[in-house]
Amino acid sequence: MIRTAGALGLAALLAAGCAEEQPAQPAALAPARPAEEYLGVDTRLLDNDLVNLHVTLAGAATPQEMRAYADCAAAQYALIRGYGFARHVRTNLGEEGGNSTADAVYTISPGLPRGFATLDAEMVVADCAARGIPTV
Repeated sequence: MIRTAGALGLAALLAAGCAEEQPAQPAALAPARPAEEYLGVDTRLLDNDLVNLHVTLAGAATPQEMRAYADCAAAQYALIRGYGFARHVRTNLGEEGGNSTADAVYTISPGLPRGFATLDAEMVVADCAARGIPTV
């Protein structure tokens, strides 16, 4: 019986791994803040398809708010560069002068990249506009 359960579990994992990946929505649908609390985005192209974003929000912000702001900026940047997708690589959160900061890295690409943290740039930018989160 243990072998059967293990085999079934392995089969389920293999089947799940074969499922087609879908682009993610902006991080955790963080609530929008007042426009004056979004203090800006500093964008640096690290390579042809790798971008580093530094975003700042006034005061204390949740990790979800910081990630949503970075996702919005990354999606807009992908569109500016003529790409349709971005994939989140990593985000480091911090605090500077009483404000919340995030140092985030994304890949950008014309086609859906492999991975779980992918963003459909057009969908994300539209969602950000609807939620009042600024982009680049």
